[in-house]
Amino acid sequence: MATENDIVLVYMEGSPVFFARIEAIWADVKRDWFNVELLVLQVPVKVVVWTLKDIYINGTEFFMGGKRMRIEVVNAPHQNFITDNDDDEEAALQEPVTHLKSVKKIKPEPEEEKESGRVISIADFQKKKKDNQPD
Repeated sequence: MATENDIVLVYMEGSPVFFARIEAIWADVKRDWFNVELLVLQVPVKVVVWTLKDIYINGTEFFMGGKRMRIEVVNAPHQNFITDNDDDEEAALQEPVTHLKSVKKIKPEPEEEKESGRVISIADFQKKKKDNQPD
């Protein structure tokens, strides 16, 4: 389950729309519902509070204003590093760090092909929707 301080990517109609950080989660007055405070990471930043069930916070799709939505926790890609002295790696882990060693970044192993999408701002999405409505 997504928790406080997690970075999430919010999808609307299957497309990524914005990143947000979960600031707080607290129980709502309605049973089995929670208030989720999100710091929306776009310019300008803003705070929104959504009332969601725990399954929606966990990534199950839901509808908001007739739009299909989904929240996905973002995990930083795993980075592999090696040092110049990897021969004695176990001993190095047990020694206190007294100086910095030079570090070389190595290429991470390829991951499975992921579906890519374009991230748009909510303001652009709403403007496009408004422009496409007949007068």
